[in-house]
Amino acid sequence: MSSQANSYQISRSLPVAVNARWAERILLLLFLTVMDLAMVFIGFRLAFIIRFQFGFSWFYQPTELPSDYYQNLTILLTPIWLVIFRLFGLYDFKHLFSGMREYARVFNACTLGMMLIILLVFFGEETVARGWVAVSWLSVSLAVLAGRFAFRRMVQSLRAKGRFVTAVLIVGANEDGQAIAEQLHQNRKAGVWIAGFIDDKLEPGTELIPGVPVLGSLDTIEMMARYHGVQEIIIASTALPREKLIFLFQLFGAANDVTIRLSSGIYELLTTGVEVQEVGNVPLLSVNKVRLTGADEFLKAILDIAVSLTILLFLWPLMLIIAIAVKLDSRGPVLYRRHVVGVGGKPFDAFKFRTMYTDAEERLARDPELRHQFEQNHKLKDDPRVTRFGRFLRRTSLDELPQLFNVFFRQMSLVGPRMITQEELARYGKWDLNLATVKPGITGLWQVSGRSDVSYEDRVTLDMHYIRNYSIWLDLHLLWQTVPAVLKGRGAY
Repeated sequence: MSSQANSYQISRSLPVAVNARWAERILLLLFLTVMDLAMVFIGFRLAFIIRFQFGFSWFYQPTELPSDYYQNLTILLTPIWLVIFRLFGLYDFKHLFSGMREYARVFNACTLGMMLIILLVFFGEETVARGWVAVSWLSVSLAVLAGRFAFRRMVQSLRAKGRFVTAVLIVGANEDGQAIAEQLHQNRKAGVWIAGFIDDKLEPGTELIPGVPVLGSLDTIEMMARYHGVQEIIIASTALPREKLIFLFQLFGAANDVTIRLSSGIYELLTTGVEVQEVGNVPLLSVNKVRLTGADEFLKAILDIAVSLTILLFLWPLMLIIAIAVKLDSRGPVLYRRHVVGVGGKPFDAFKFRTMYTDAEERLARDPELRHQFEQNHKLKDDPRVTRFGRFLRRTSLDELPQLFNVFFRQMSLVGPRMITQEELARYGKWDLNLATVKPGITGLWQVSGRSDVSYEDRVTLDMHYIRNYSIWLDLHLLWQTVPAVLKGRGAY
């Protein structure tokens, strides 16, 4: 490496000193251990109170309260629970803060612990109340889950301020590597600090992404990793030939303090996720067909069905009044069916109250300038095709109420990317595959960000941001933000 490159590295400031970053990791694990210890103890004590002091009729009630036996048992079991958590990898950084996967591990670990208690009681001489065991299973699980959820939120807040971050090197500054870096760089709560790129083709100091420079060539990676205290190396697999990939794994594969991750090599599919499956003892990558799986998919479905059904039950009189008003305002059907692209690329008809005249296309064709504007943005501020009552429906977003039936029928979601037609799909370019991995939504980031006032390019960016960063909490936040956005009517036309 040239002296100029060396001086660049030395002068570049780090967000946290290398030793401090490792100290933060140790502190994080210690705090998490204490948190789990407290939550397990609270869960067992809560089970004792529910079983023996609440007097529920479905429990067999002894004539006297138990002695200190359960308290001593709780003190004995609490550290054993931590050992079980360790066996389930709940203190391994690759499993921490992984959302539903981490919570599933917690539940499975607590279930195994309770099975061990049942076996000890069955084969031992001691007697333990069955109700206490059953309640303990639920109370300990819920207590630990609540503690981990609160801990995760706290750490995410600190990560946004640059604390508790993992130092990462990205090998390969090609399109694949840049897509990975952009995703990680934008999500500050992910807890990743990108030290920079390692690339043989670019000069050190080159910044393809602001704040993420090229540090040097592959020959310098060991020095760069040590200098920046790197804990993870992400390889853009499309940027390196086979022999250099093998070289990296030989260099860092056995290192206990550095984790190597290999990208899927298809940056267009970064949002769907991949998993490794063995076929005939050969490890192969399989790409998920949809963005949401498992518990995420289940929770989103519960939210969609519960909210859509509740709104439909309460607002059906209003929808009936709107239907009558649409019919009286102009001739034509009450509902408009828009042919749009759904999950998996399957088309479906999205329902809306009709807001346009039946001869809408003829009205638009009379004004070439407006037609050109429509072809550019697929929206018109002063649209001659919209009826008088239709303007009111669009301004108040009441025209979208029938889409609740699409949500209930599982064709749409309450929150998601903007629904588009097959013709519009081409405007998403390399991201069109990602759009087909989730259901379109009645509301979303584009809704709370200004709706039609947002440029088409920004709509694409917002849709991709939602797909990449989905969580049930983001859905709830956007639903909450939709209320003031609709009341203000910004961008509604």
